[in-house]
Amino acid sequence: MAVTRDNAAVFPVTGAFATTPPASGNFIPTVWSAKLNAKFYASTVFSEISNTNWQGDISGMGDKVIIHTAPTITVSNYVAGGSLTYQVPTPNTLEMVIDKAKAFAFQINDVLEYQAKPNLLDMFSADAGEQMKITIDSNVLYNTIFQAAAANQGTGAGVKSGAYNLGTAAAPIAINATSGDANNVLTKILQMASVLDEQNIPENERFLLLDPATRALLMNTNLAQAQFMGDSSSMVRNGKIGTIDRFTTYVTNQLPFANAGGTNWISGYGDETSIAAATNAAKRRVIVAGHKSAITFASQITKMETVRNPNDFGDFIRSLNVYGFRVVKPDALAVAIVA
Repeated sequence: MAVTRDNAAVFPVTGAFATTPPASGNFIPTVWSAKLNAKFYASTVFSEISNTNWQGDISGMGDKVIIHTAPTITVSNYVAGGSLTYQVPTPNTLEMVIDKAKAFAFQINDVLEYQAKPNLLDMFSADAGEQMKITIDSNVLYNTIFQAAAANQGTGAGVKSGAYNLGTAAAPIAINATSGDANNVLTKILQMASVLDEQNIPENERFLLLDPATRALLMNTNLAQAQFMGDSSSMVRNGKIGTIDRFTTYVTNQLPFANAGGTNWISGYGDETSIAAATNAAKRRVIVAGHKSAITFASQITKMETVRNPNDFGDFIRSLNVYGFRVVKPDALAVAIVA
């Protein structure tokens, strides 16, 4: 005779079932860490626009990553029979300090784990990766994009021509979708491509970051029409932007923004406590163009621990993610300030 067990009666739970705070009492930390790390990188914008060439081995806060950058080799005129002067190139060395960290900690009751139907490992690693992404993306973007070379931003951008107005905090570009207008959003994107061309930045692995409001303007330009894109359906129909003038385009709400006066910039996540909260924040936004060589990033989940709850049947789960970043090629970044 089959016996039907009423789990709720055997293991009563106060209140409605919930997975908050969540975790699994039966997991292998190294497997969980690897899965969480994969989920984190899969969801970040920053992993797409930066390089991890010098990530190396990170064991904790305070570690340093040594970055060697190639020196500039001098090219001189040659005269037959003349002597050559041999340069002794010395690589430039930069240090990237792993001085930032994010952590999460939660608990789960054994009863909730027993009753849970979804795969908790997948569920919690996906959510933890997404939450890590939101905080780290905004932090990194806020602290890197304004380090673009002086010649790649402002009212006279262009290291050779100085011909492009990419706006300032005090005088942003009032971009629009009007065809033929000098402040058309597509025109500004093409100008940013020219700014990078003047710096001899490679054409492959270029990126473009847009906020949702700027994307909406772009989708109202001629670029959104299929005949201009050469596609079977327009961007408005398929929702994809794709490549614009050698830029792989990403849309993110983590870009920094400022108030109407451009005096108070805050990160997209708003966790930069040293910056006062902006008012009328949408009055100042940024468009960022660059190359993947501009910024390097290193991150590692250094701790993934489970501790038995001494006061209940369940586990405490905690994790530490340390990271660092640095702009290594300011010439490969360009910033437009728009409104």
